[in-house]
Amino acid sequence: MENPGLVVHGEAAPFSTALRSLVNNRLYSDVRFVVGQERQEVFAHRCLLTCRCNFFQRLLGQEPGPGVPSPVVLSTVPAEAFLAVLEFLYTNSVKLYRHSVLEVLTAAVEYGLEELRKLCLEFVAKVLDVELVCEALQVAVTFGLGPLQERCIAFIEAHSQEALRTRGFLELSAPALLPLLRSDKLCVDEAELVLAARSWARVGAAVLERPVAEVAAPVVRELRLALLAPAELSALEEQNRREPLIPVEQIVEAWKCHALRRGDAARGAPCRRRRGTLPREHHRFLDLPFK
Repeated sequence: MENPGLVVHGEAAPFSTALRSLVNNRLYSDVRFVVGQERQEVFAHRCLLTCRCNFFQRLLGQEPGPGVPSPVVLSTVPAEAFLAVLEFLYTNSVKLYRHSVLEVLTAAVEYGLEELRKLCLEFVAKVLDVELVCEALQVAVTFGLGPLQERCIAFIEAHSQEALRTRGFLELSAPALLPLLRSDKLCVDEAELVLAARSWARVGAAVLERPVAEVAAPVVRELRLALLAPAELSALEEQNRREPLIPVEQIVEAWKCHALRRGDAARGAPCRRRRGTLPREHHRFLDLPFK
């Protein structure tokens, strides 16, 4: 009886190098993409893409007709991220960069490339910093990446003041901002959170061309106004008259907590202290300490 054959392997590096040389190489290419807002032309090889990725199998499944095939337009993926995806498909490896890893991660999720998605998540965990964390949180919320969302929230809880000053914070969606405002572990005072929420709402209002109060509505309920001192609450009330941000009834509930000197007397007005809440005289009357 003949012995079963034995699979032997040649050197991986020359093989990978040879395939990498075909990435965006017009030689023998039979499919052409136009990618990103810059409409960059990218060349690829149909057989390799379709055998490596179900997304491209569905996209390129039809045999090209006679003549020069029309380009496949993928306008939502930046060229740099798309080339990284191709590099991974051709070589099963990829060089990632901090400034573009979230775009590569987004493409990996959209194209169903599970292994590339994991590689991107591992890389994000290594390079996560104040400037990147809010953008990473938005990607995590958009695509339901639970572990990444938890990591980002924990990072922001530890670096709250710095994170709230970033452009990424101002560009968060309401669903991404809500879990932050619900956290007891934010290292920031409530007065600063109110200012950050107002700045966030102003940016959203300008982008969406909607009133500030309308944009802010999904998130301002999570602000703990009862934590503010009476003078701060009065100043907020005056500013709210000039630029509506917070529902009047929410401010009234905060005043009730002050008047009754009971944190649990108005269940609709959260008054549980956060990790970064600065002490005020009236806090000793609140029944809900930080947990």
